[in-house]
Amino acid sequence: MEAYLDAFINAISGTFNWTIKSIMFNVPWYLNYFWGLIFISLLVWFLEIVFPWRKEQGVFRKDFWLDGFYMFFNFFLFAIAISGIYKMLNVFFADLGITANSLALINISKWPMWGQLLLFFVILDFVQWFTHILLHRYAFLWNFHKVHHSVKEMGFAAHLRYHWMENIFYKPLKTFGVMILGGFEPEQAYIVHFAAIAIGHFNHSNIKITWGPLKYLFNNPVMHLYHHAYELPKGTYGVNFGISLSIWDYIFKTNYIPEDSGDVKLGYPGDENLPKDFFGQVIHGFKPKKK
Repeated sequence: MEAYLDAFINAISGTFNWTIKSIMFNVPWYLNYFWGLIFISLLVWFLEIVFPWRKEQGVFRKDFWLDGFYMFFNFFLFAIAISGIYKMLNVFFADLGITANSLALINISKWPMWGQLLLFFVILDFVQWFTHILLHRYAFLWNFHKVHHSVKEMGFAAHLRYHWMENIFYKPLKTFGVMILGGFEPEQAYIVHFAAIAIGHFNHSNIKITWGPLKYLFNNPVMHLYHHAYELPKGTYGVNFGISLSIWDYIFKTNYIPEDSGDVKLGYPGDENLPKDFFGQVIHGFKPKKK
């Protein structure tokens, strides 16, 4: 038990200290996700202001500040709080003899760096695409994912507006994806992480970008807007589940882009019942449904 407690405390203190060092510019710039997130956010917000797709939407759109808080809560505050739990699980699995190499299917450590990064990016994106489908497919998971879909005006910060439980669902499967690669993250994995943040911000932004022929490969704001549409095609529980890549939706026939005007009602039936404040939303999903 002492080993578990030490792992829990060390993980939380280590993550907290790293975050403080990041804020104080005391970590390498390419690993500074705190200021990296701010830089990417300001850049995409600037592009939203200069090249707005939905011109009637305000610079400070509906729930702008709430979504901004979600960005830092999910990316940093909750990451600190949950890091101890993840470390304890690592110790638990190690005690059972389950290591990062236990599920290894591919050893990419000897690959050229560009190959490592590409495969790392593709596998993690597919795992997130699959997890995203589960969040829509099953009522228990959808009850948490509703927070993300309660956005009524789309903007870059909506990217990281999601219920904290989604981290609980995504993290194990993303870790599984890394274990497939022999528990190995490429040395320059920060490139993939920053790219994912930038693409996610663009996909949620008030900018009309489709990437031309590359739309069949990369997700884009037009495609993702319909993921957030209030009205979905009959017989579906969602469309356009892609995170960074759109190719999974085209392969598995979950793509849907009827037009590109941007005049789409967002949300979901019953979204008026979701609490409007942060604290109401973070406990949403645990309350029993009213009969």
